Amino acid sequence: MVDSVQITVPEPLRFLTPEGEVVGDLPDFAHDRDSLVSMYRAMMLTRTFDTKAIALQRTGRLGTYGSSLGQEAIGIGTAFAMRDEDVFLPSFREHGAQMLRGVSLEELFLFWAGDERGNAFAEQAQDFPVCIPVASHFPHAAGVALAIAQRSEARVAVAVAGDGATSKGDFYEALNLVGVWRLPAVFVINNNQWAISVRRSDQSAAQTLAQKAVAAGVPGKIVDGNDVIAVRAAVAEALDNARVGKGGSLIECQTYRLGDHTTADDASRYRDDEEVSPHWREEPIARLRNHLVAHHGWSREEEKALLHESDTCVNAAAEAYLTIEPEPARAMFDHLFAELPANLAFQAEEVADG
Repeated sequence: MVDSVQITVPEPLRFLTPEGEVVGDLPDFAHDRDSLVSMYRAMMLTRTFDTKAIALQRTGRLGTYGSSLGQEAIGIGTAFAMRDEDVFLPSFREHGAQMLRGVSLEELFLFWAGDERGNAFAEQAQDFPVCIPVASHFPHAAGVALAIAQRSEARVAVAVAGDGATSKGDFYEALNLVGVWRLPAVFVINNNQWAISVRRSDQSAAQTLAQKAVAAGVPGKIVDGNDVIAVRAAVAEALDNARVGKGGSLIECQTYRLGDHTTADDASRYRDDEEVSPHWREEPIARLRNHLVAHHGWSREEEKALLHESDTCVNAAAEAYLTIEPEPARAMFDHLFAELPANLAFQAEEVADG
């Protein structure tokens, strides 16, 4: 048996330890208290939305939902690095990034209820809807980036997906195009160590997911995905390079999925608490809170006010969502074709008449 190829793996980019202490030289934005508080507020709102969405699902008022628990820094750091004119292509854990980019909480609740109106973003026309099929949005991102390049625009397509997506052909084909055509696309991988019940080590013999960029001829970077400062800094650098014609990048954000894959999953069937528990001390919200308390005077009163603000915002959105009248059953046919084929048109009429 031939051993897998070993390479020298750099340490992940990190600026904060789990205790919130500084490692190395902070980027400029991380010296500003308001900037840090803005990211902290966004992660707190994301987790509050997460908690409410799971509660609604458990009580039959929302569909199957994918939690971002412990992974908030990836979406938030990515969104803070992006410009409004960039194009975001999310998978199903980037609720926080979508919020920051103008998608309303009501729209997010509608989406997870299976209502297509949740994808008709009122304030974010250019971003793509959530991609549930694994990795199929990477070719879309390459196509968006190709259009941007052909128009000579200073914009970037940013796609985010989990570690399991890097095992799909869609990912490799899209990354290859990004490399060959030097497309302005940044692929961010949320390596939470699990593709549903499949461990990261059972998916790929590669030492890192970032090194998969080598075959495509694009830069690959490893980041501590629980450090929102590191995620933002790494994505910002990749975006800057893409805007000036240096092509795309692959960024592997290393984190851990603290909860179930979705509300349809029971992670206790394939891992135990002894494995999960140590990762709670690494999670991103506590890490940034520790830093704010120790270095920026974040107070208990500010924490309580922020919790109240997040709860109020999410509860108001949930109440508004629950008052929205469901669409008629025929609406399931409205987003398939410009003109329905005869067999579907017949079914649509049957549903409408029924």
